Amino acid sequence: YARRKSEYCPTDNEITRTKPRVMMALSMFAHRVTFDTKPQAKLARVCVVRRTTLARVNASDTGPNSALTSFTEAVKRFGAGLLASVIIARPSTAFQSETTSVFGDLAGLEANPVTNARALLRNALPIDNKQIRDVQRKLESISDDLRVPGVRFSGVESSVSGAYKIVSIDTAKILASVAPEKLNDGKSALAQLQRELEDFKVIVNNKDKQEVPYAQQRALALVGQIEEDMVKEFPFTIPSPYEAAPLLKGRATVEVEVKVKDNASLDTGIMTIILDGYNAPVTAGNFVDLVQRGFYDGMDIQRSDGFVIQSGKPTAKGQDGFIDPISRKERTIPLEIMPKMKDKDGLPVYEFTFEDVGKYRDEPVLPFNAFGTLAMARREAEPNSASSQFFFLLKESELTPSGTNILDGRYSVFGYVVDGQELLRELKAGDVIQSMKVVDGAENLVNGLRDDMLSASESST
Repeated sequence: YARRKSEYCPTDNEITRTKPRVMMALSMFAHRVTFDTKPQAKLARVCVVRRTTLARVNASDTGPNSALTSFTEAVKRFGAGLLASVIIARPSTAFQSETTSVFGDLAGLEANPVTNARALLRNALPIDNKQIRDVQRKLESISDDLRVPGVRFSGVESSVSGAYKIVSIDTAKILASVAPEKLNDGKSALAQLQRELEDFKVIVNNKDKQEVPYAQQRALALVGQIEEDMVKEFPFTIPSPYEAAPLLKGRATVEVEVKVKDNASLDTGIMTIILDGYNAPVTAGNFVDLVQRGFYDGMDIQRSDGFVIQSGKPTAKGQDGFIDPISRKERTIPLEIMPKMKDKDGLPVYEFTFEDVGKYRDEPVLPFNAFGTLAMARREAEPNSASSQFFFLLKESELTPSGTNILDGRYSVFGYVVDGQELLRELKAGDVIQSMKVVDGAENLVNGLRDDMLSASESST
């Protein structure tokens, strides 16, 4: 197991259990990381080598299920400490890992758990219309049929026909959930979806396997549009003292342009991120505010080690995050994770990990399932120390399996890369974020830079 060399590694007690009866072992590889330990920036190296994690079962436990539970928990604890060192510490360039994720809107749609970014975002919307959710599930299930050699057209036909039937018969029930001010948009999108499904049926009858995935994407895009039109208001009241922070009360789309150095086949690249303020309003609001301030423009990619792509640390000596120009102090935000099993108030869990509050088996609404999951970096021992540093997870199946991800419930996810994910494979430390800009949803930010400027203008007059 990992020997405790810093606050970023788990202790022996965190990995093992007393009164051993059954023992299992898991061999894991890690890599060498470096981090600053003195003001003089002298680098100390921590070498995490191949070790064996031992999961022990208490003498009172019996049976394989209890052994497996203990083993799984031990793996999660070890992995969390390991990946925390990746997220927080500054890495060497000696280790590079290859990942094998599938890109595109078809990947992971009907997988259990879901690994497709757009599907995760659809699922995270605070709506409860059964009919549109049934249409969504039927269309997403087509991905399973596409994986069958030659395409399983009987399954595609069943799904498309089922979705068309719901849209045709339950039009009134679907529109009843649309927000009044968005009703015209909802009607238009629903009518367009019905036409798209009619065309889809023709494609299936012609057994045009090349066109099926494109028709699926078009239909799901309309489903997502209708579902977003169903959000009538922000789903919960943000508690004090966070209500005064920059907040994203809805969603926003951010375009990131990166200058790629020393790459003969790629000079610049653009990727698109959707930020989810419905489930992480403080975290997403903080990020959008920094984007609008131009904080990330011209900043280097500071880490690329096969596990994560990370940036956001200011270049000024001694600074780890964004310094508020008014308070002249580092602005930090709380840990913020929305659980699927919500309490009566419907709030995210603030300031504590799921483990801290006893939600051992709960899952977050925004999980670390998709390649390009976006989350805030923080100090491992300080849940509320996030400021400006962020990371994209490069999904790696052995250490970060979907649905049992060792980061879920420990770090604040607030968005996903939905276009240009392939760019993440090419990025390395030293590449430059040329610009970040909000291309949609800027009006959903409150208490941000523009509000501060407006308040200052009103005060001066």
